[in-house]
Amino acid sequence: MPKISLIPTLQRRDHPLADPAAQRRHLAQLPLPPFSATLRESGVGPLRSAERVDVLQINLGRRCNQTCLHCHVDAGPDRREVMAADVLEACLDLLVRADIPTLDITGGAPELHPNFDTIVRRARAAGRHVIDRCNLTITGLPNYAYLPAFLAEQQVEVIASLPHYAPDATDAQRGMGVFHESIAALQRFNAQGYALPGGPALNLVTNPVGASLPLPQAQLEQEWRRELWARYGISFTRLFTLTNMPISRYLEHLVATGELERYMQLLLEAFNPATVAGLMCRTTLSVGWDGQLYDCDFNQMLGMALPETIFTLQPETLRERPIRVGAHCYACTAAAGST
Repeated sequence: MPKISLIPTLQRRDHPLADPAAQRRHLAQLPLPPFSATLRESGVGPLRSAERVDVLQINLGRRCNQTCLHCHVDAGPDRREVMAADVLEACLDLLVRADIPTLDITGGAPELHPNFDTIVRRARAAGRHVIDRCNLTITGLPNYAYLPAFLAEQQVEVIASLPHYAPDATDAQRGMGVFHESIAALQRFNAQGYALPGGPALNLVTNPVGASLPLPQAQLEQEWRRELWARYGISFTRLFTLTNMPISRYLEHLVATGELERYMQLLLEAFNPATVAGLMCRTTLSVGWDGQLYDCDFNQMLGMALPETIFTLQPETLRERPIRVGAHCYACTAAAGST
């Protein structure tokens, strides 16, 4: 069974920055120009969604078998939030009614939801591409050992977090023992045809362990492909770099270490207007476990909800809607971008 890294100071619900509104206020007080102003001055604002939604991303809940230092969802074994049946039905209905081609399933560990298999089957039966945001170690638990075979059978794309191909760097961020459990999980996915010719996609996500920007994605992908194959015989499809988002646990960590202002200044100085056209918020609709709607998963964790819920939404209102922005958006637009 994977070892779980418990970080009590980051799991406390009474932490001053545990509340999304407190996080928004804290970020708004930093000596940074408003993100909306930076967009306007760069000639790429205001930020609006595209004409259609390509991805419906649903957060099935915040329960997870891991407690990671960088987790912007603040997920862990102590969380009890879970998407109810009526919210799920409304999501699956919208997927068809609005002709959205991709269902992106996330959590927590989304596989812990009691109806995870049914959600996948119904979306695939409707002809939708399905993405599972998998933490890998869930497949090492006895009740979830079937997942690689099930996901391969359903042709589900897997996107998995692996901070580094070296054990210490990954365990420092995700918990002791997580690296070796993750490697074993990747080997199980490869054994089911993932990342092999004709098989479903197995994409990895890496983010810096420290308060820095990721190195160029193409450079890292080549390095990771070489090292993971040489060390463990592992193949993957693509490697995506993700800039650490200064919200939730990672915000608490930056504040505790006195690195927040330096890190935010780094993001500001690396702002790249060329990334704006490809931001995920432009083509994605994010649904919280309670049915609230958001422009993206990060806005969801900051409580920046849209006026509609999954029950009241009219698909035509999604076209070219204004997108809510804040200081955290500098993370998605730094350097080459991370979405």
